[in-house]
Amino acid sequence: MDKQTIASLQALHPHPLPIKHSERKGDTSFKDLFLKELSEPLKVSKHAKGRMEERGIVIGAQTWDMIHQKIKQAQKMGVQDSLVLTNDAALIISAKNETVITALNREEANEQIFTNINGTILIND
Repeated sequence: MDKQTIASLQALHPHPLPIKHSERKGDTSFKDLFLKELSEPLKVSKHAKGRMEERGIVIGAQTWDMIHQKIKQAQKMGVQDSLVLTNDAALIISAKNETVITALNREEANEQIFTNINGTILIND
């Protein structure tokens, strides 16, 4: 092959030089991902978000942090689904998925029977 043919093939199919690991855009270290996961707040399902909005349930950031810490502890104890009671709300949370499944205000919770849970967490906020 002559130089002109090679140049035209390279133009059609360029092969970039390998990028060093530290130069990759958006590349995140395992440590960064691990720390982000640890600090990530609980997820709130669409259903639970809707229930919270229609019932006027507002939970502050500090209370969310306490709930998240307790859910982490519950996971270590083998809890999969938990009833979390705060001063104003009752939340059913999948500890396994770290997701709020549904929410009720405390008045509604007084009249309910909760099933399919294997742990209860009380938060005095």
